Amino acid sequence: MGCFISMLNRLVQDHQFAKADHVRILMIKACRNEDELKQAMSYFNEISGTGFEFTLYSFNTLLIQLGKFDMVFVAQDVYYKMLNSRIRPSLLTFNTMINILCKKGRVQEAELVLSKVFQYDMCPDVFTHTSLILGHCRNGNLSAAFKVFDRMVMEGCDPNSVTYSTLINGLCNDGRVDEALDMIEAMIEKGIEPTVYTYTVPITSLCEAGRVNEAIELVGSMRKRGCILNVHTHTALISGLSRAGKLEIAIGIYHKMLRNGLVPSTVTFNALINEFCAGGRFGVALKIFYWMEGRGMSLNVQTYNEIIKGFCLLGDVEKAMVLFNKMLKAGPPPTVVTYNTLINGYLKLGNKNNSIRLLELMKESGCEPDEWTYSKLISGCCEGGKLDLASSLFYEMEKRGISPNQVCYTAMISGYCTAGKLDIALTLFEKMEESGCHPSVETYNAILSGLSKDNRFSEAEKTCIKMAEQGLQPNVITYTSLIDGLCRNGRTELAFKIFHEMEKRNCSPNLYTYSLLIYGLCLEGKADDAEGLLEEMEGKGLVPDEVTYTSLIDGFVMHDRLDHAFLLLRRMINMGCKPNYRTLCVLLKGLQRESKLLTEKAAAQHEAVYNCSSDERCTNFEVLCNFLTRLSENGCDPTVDTYSTLVTGLCREGRSWEASQLMENMKERGLCPNQEIYDSMLVSHCKNLELDHALNIFNKMTIRVLEPRLSIYKALICALCSASRVEEAQNFFKSMLEKEWNNDEIVWTVLVDGLLKQGQVDPCMSLLHIMEARNCILNSHTYLILARELSKLDKSIETYEISDQVKKDID
Repeated sequence: MGCFISMLNRLVQDHQFAKADHVRILMIKACRNEDELKQAMSYFNEISGTGFEFTLYSFNTLLIQLGKFDMVFVAQDVYYKMLNSRIRPSLLTFNTMINILCKKGRVQEAELVLSKVFQYDMCPDVFTHTSLILGHCRNGNLSAAFKVFDRMVMEGCDPNSVTYSTLINGLCNDGRVDEALDMIEAMIEKGIEPTVYTYTVPITSLCEAGRVNEAIELVGSMRKRGCILNVHTHTALISGLSRAGKLEIAIGIYHKMLRNGLVPSTVTFNALINEFCAGGRFGVALKIFYWMEGRGMSLNVQTYNEIIKGFCLLGDVEKAMVLFNKMLKAGPPPTVVTYNTLINGYLKLGNKNNSIRLLELMKESGCEPDEWTYSKLISGCCEGGKLDLASSLFYEMEKRGISPNQVCYTAMISGYCTAGKLDIALTLFEKMEESGCHPSVETYNAILSGLSKDNRFSEAEKTCIKMAEQGLQPNVITYTSLIDGLCRNGRTELAFKIFHEMEKRNCSPNLYTYSLLIYGLCLEGKADDAEGLLEEMEGKGLVPDEVTYTSLIDGFVMHDRLDHAFLLLRRMINMGCKPNYRTLCVLLKGLQRESKLLTEKAAAQHEAVYNCSSDERCTNFEVLCNFLTRLSENGCDPTVDTYSTLVTGLCREGRSWEASQLMENMKERGLCPNQEIYDSMLVSHCKNLELDHALNIFNKMTIRVLEPRLSIYKALICALCSASRVEEAQNFFKSMLEKEWNNDEIVWTVLVDGLLKQGQVDPCMSLLHIMEARNCILNSHTYLILARELSKLDKSIETYEISDQVKKDID
């Protein structure tokens, strides 16, 4: 820019205005953005008093460039300045101004410019008419667009490919793709060749409508006419094919695109990422994402949201939070969808604290929570039994002007029913009706479930009548809720009557219905009948799950029929149903009782002398070994999954000694512990302050390249601080900061939910100072959380220190 200014200064000073005008035109064309063009115009204004006036050519060039950067208001000022000068506008002047206005849909203003065309005795050309058609299409006024088209034909002005393409685009945007296809045929008949742009928009529309085969046919027609596909056409096909479940063909087109020398755009990659995620191929989507990121390609918010959603579905919210952090730092800014996805991710992991913190972060960032945000949070809190928190969210939602929907009311009602607070649930039910929010079948089902479990069947019957009066038909969950209550209260016979009634009403029982009846029969000691019911449900195409099998196995264990229980376990495993810890505990309980009976029998035979272990842990481990032996005897050799289920469950119960012995046992069998086993063992050792064992496991994980989660670092750091090994804790914390975790999440998890929960204020502050020394930026809301938690511990000095940091952040 400076070079042009120097040349112009010299030429204007020498009054070489013709050459200066040429340089001015070059300077205008050289502007790469709005700022550079504004700078150039500011300079032109400075030298305007030297007698160096704008020519028609320089005026037109400036208008064209202003249109290029969508500087509509500035273009209008230049246009009026030109009209008030001695320069006579050309048709190009008027056409440029009409096009600038029409691109923004400002047709009325464009028609005023058109009137000037006639005032200057000029005739509109194809560009003029096409611009007006574009303006009407941008406004969705297709009838007006076609009137302009008909008028231009009547006036003898032949439409060109741009005119047809503009109308075709307008029809596609209006969902009239078939008319757009007819128009392509019409233009070909008139000898006007469609361009790649003409074809691309209908191809995109066909793909979006799921008419992929027709889109492919149109591509074939396009190629026959010698029209080469561009990046946009390929992208439309890739996206359309992917959505239609033809991902392999989409990948083939992507590779063909590369072979043809076309460089995929960000839109192409984003389309692939979105569809790979939707198709469940998250690993492939992630590779593309990181490839794009490594090359500095721009990633849109939808792509970030898809990858964040993928991580959350895998239960890896920590990695999702890393991406969230990148969005906060460099953009694109997180949307309500981003926050909702992360909140839901935390809720699925049972981490309600962080989900609430994200809500606060969301509000502070100016991103308004919506109905979905509150619905998910309220449902999650109710499912976790946090009814007070759910209730406060419910009322906060109302205060923010968001009316609670059926999902919110139903979640709250269900939560109170589950907690046995039926009266509160019924009061809320009345409030729901009074507020104009009509209860759904699901709402009635929640009430019926609560009443049935509380043995209040007369009230449940009245509720069923009320439900019918509201025109709501009972569904499988309605009947199952009643069956659940009856089975739990030992009224299996009546439960079967309801079961047969639902079948008469063509309401097919589901897996849960059968599981409850099997459970009810087993409680009454009718395990053989329950097994017969299992055969019946399988005959109807229902596949038993771990709940069904566990209830049945428990039924046989309760009647000391362990051999049959193990046969059922084998059947369960062979059917691909993975036993959970509850299933295995039922069998272990049976083996323990069997062992106790044998011990008592042997003791009775030998009276005073009987060699038995006095260590309960050893006895329990013997039962575990017996269980593993019985598994092998039944053709189900223990797998890594078996050990993982046992070790994780034992660690949750605080039985780390037995878990450690099991870990050694699996190694003897040539099996390697998985991450779940290592995580459980490490956390268990940390709880017991068995730090050398915990550190040994951590080192083994590192050797095996198993990435410890944030919760593992939290457990280790808290345990080290509790054992006064603060320096080691600091070293672990420093190594943790070298990873890409979200800084706020580190504070929430390690400092707040870890150290401060244990009352460890000084170590917490030392770790916070480490973060600050490393310029780890925290959100002001995170500082407020810290201040609030510190104030609970009555540590006023540190609280003020944190509060000061909050003030600095706000300033």
